[in-house]
Amino acid sequence: MIIKNSEFLGSFQYEKQCPTTGLPEFAFIGRSNVGKSSLINMICDKKGLAKVSQSPGKTQTLNFFTIDESWFLVDLPGYGYARASKVLRAGFGRMITEYFTKRNATLKCAFVLIDGMLPPQKIDLEFATFLGENSVPFAFVFTKTDRVKPLELKRNIQAFEKKILENFEVMPNYFITSAEKKFGKEDIFDFMETLLPSQNAKRKI
Repeated sequence: MIIKNSEFLGSFQYEKQCPTTGLPEFAFIGRSNVGKSSLINMICDKKGLAKVSQSPGKTQTLNFFTIDESWFLVDLPGYGYARASKVLRAGFGRMITEYFTKRNATLKCAFVLIDGMLPPQKIDLEFATFLGENSVPFAFVFTKTDRVKPLELKRNIQAFEKKILENFEVMPNYFITSAEKKFGKEDIFDFMETLLPSQNAKRKI
């Protein structure tokens, strides 16, 4: 897969405001400050497409990007930002829940970003369980993997898989990435192509 054109379409506060064109969607979500915007920019090879902030909790809407007029990349609010007000956190919860429970006709996969530098985090495990309970197709993307030694990364992933298997029969697909070193996107693209409609999968996107 080769992305030739990626454009910001719009930000939406409610699922009912989101596009109804029927194009396939791939959503990206994770804990606040997990490196989501950097990963999106790396995947699209377009610096500044998604706004990178040093302050966690920056994304507060459902942000849609049109990719080659063939599918949407959706940048969702980060979950678990402790400094956000209770009202905002509740809003994020409703927004995210509505998106994942009402976009089943177009959502092909939710990519859940996991910080590769850390051992399993309870909130990531809980969010994966939420997706599983609602039959949302998802895969994990380990980020910031260039910042940790290979052995430690392996231990973190193994520990995460062990926790996931407490609630799932098999470990979902996962990808190892680094926005800084620019690796991992080809594996993600290969996976995405298998989920796109045949008319899109056959063309160079």
